[in-house]
Amino acid sequence: MLIIFLFAGCVLLSLLFSFKPVIEIAQNNFLNFVVEMFSFLPALFILIGLFDVWVPKETITKHIGEESGLKGTVIVIFLAMLQAGPLYGAFPVAHLLWKKGISVRNVFIYLGAFSTLKIPMLTFETAFLGVKFSLLRTLVTIPVFIAIGVIMERYLKNRDFEIHETS
Repeated sequence: MLIIFLFAGCVLLSLLFSFKPVIEIAQNNFLNFVVEMFSFLPALFILIGLFDVWVPKETITKHIGEESGLKGTVIVIFLAMLQAGPLYGAFPVAHLLWKKGISVRNVFIYLGAFSTLKIPMLTFETAFLGVKFSLLRTLVTIPVFIAIGVIMERYLKNRDFEIHETS
């Protein structure tokens, strides 16, 4: 909350002293970001709520849980590829999946794949940088995210890792 007040204070001071860079940031970038958030997040939270109610924990645990192996990794990568939206939209989904029993490895793989392998992003990348580049980058990043997931799973094992709910 303090950051919001600091930002508002800086904008007000900039208005008083006619400091154009901050005024432009507040008018253009900040307002665009707020509009994007308020148009994206309500739909995301509704879908997350429906997913939470409709998909049983046992299904998640069976398909992308601790014992899912390579099949779970492939499912998580495709799930991440099919989603759209900004990266901050992946964190509520990852949290819900974690609550439903996804493995630590697959949480990290999901977040990595979401950040780089979304289909809308791949289509733009292919159009601007070519098929060879997109294919090569995809073939390099997938093993990297799988390795990060495995490393984080081993690192967090036996460390009493848990996520605390905040209210």
